[in-house]
Amino acid sequence: MASCLRLPIVTSVHTSSSSSLRRNSKPIYAASHRCSVKIPMPPLNPKDSFLSKLASLAANSPEDLLSKPPRSDTLPYLDLFDSPKLMATPATVERSVSYNEHRPRRPPPDLPSLLLNGRIVYIGMPLVPAVTELVVAELMYLQYMDPKEPIFIYINSTGTTRDDGETVGMETEGFAIYDAMMQLKNEIHTVAVGAAIGQACLLLAAGTKGKRFMMPHSKAMIQQPRVPSSGLMPASDVLIRAKEVVFNRNTLVELLAKHTENPVETVANVMKRPFYMDSTKAKEFGVVDKILWRGQEKIMGDAASPDDWDRKAGIKVVEA
Repeated sequence: MASCLRLPIVTSVHTSSSSSLRRNSKPIYAASHRCSVKIPMPPLNPKDSFLSKLASLAANSPEDLLSKPPRSDTLPYLDLFDSPKLMATPATVERSVSYNEHRPRRPPPDLPSLLLNGRIVYIGMPLVPAVTELVVAELMYLQYMDPKEPIFIYINSTGTTRDDGETVGMETEGFAIYDAMMQLKNEIHTVAVGAAIGQACLLLAAGTKGKRFMMPHSKAMIQQPRVPSSGLMPASDVLIRAKEVVFNRNTLVELLAKHTENPVETVANVMKRPFYMDSTKAKEFGVVDKILWRGQEKIMGDAASPDDWDRKAGIKVVEA
């Protein structure tokens, strides 16, 4: 392997006139001084075919290197090979030699989109207009994708109020989600995680009968709607708002009585003050049907059926 590139000394043929000098001057390579100039080069990789051929060409016919390439749109010295191969782009190299073959090829979607792919709608904020818009859109989309598969709604919301009781949204936000649920053809499984307060408790109870669940340490609470801040509103406008709140309270009482199968008077009495329910009390009141806790499937599976109990007890069932 050549350890240096030998470049020739360029001389010119001089004529009598300066104009003819510019027109007729041509480079002449002096053979006697071919190796007089040496450019020190680092050791070359013997496995690099391109550099090897380039060094051989510089030693044998340097005039080919000094002349311009025949095509200006090609990279220099690539015409030395019949079919030159360019290096891969950084992205290609990263994909080909990646240390993690299971790495996603593109950025993952946001978390609500991943849950939506599993037919899960998560309500984890108070019912403000932005939350209502997203939840209703997700419900309609899931019905459009498959009107037969169930939809799972996980609820951890304080309804239209915050923890301190301040109103953050109108009662119609909860009614909008409720009406969207009632219009769906799918089964709706509701699960309470954390808290289901006010309008969120209505959404929990509005699931398909037998498919309403609650975590062991979750809380449910029903309360009367609150009047939004009136500020400097005239007295007549405050009265109009108060009438609207009373109307929404009556609607909420009727819907809760319908889904919990309690009398309207019972629901109205417990709603006079905030009525908190743990998972057991919520099941007794009819808000949910089952309490979810780890291991219950195995215990229920090991439990004997009523027929097995009768057979072990020696009871014979006489058919009519």
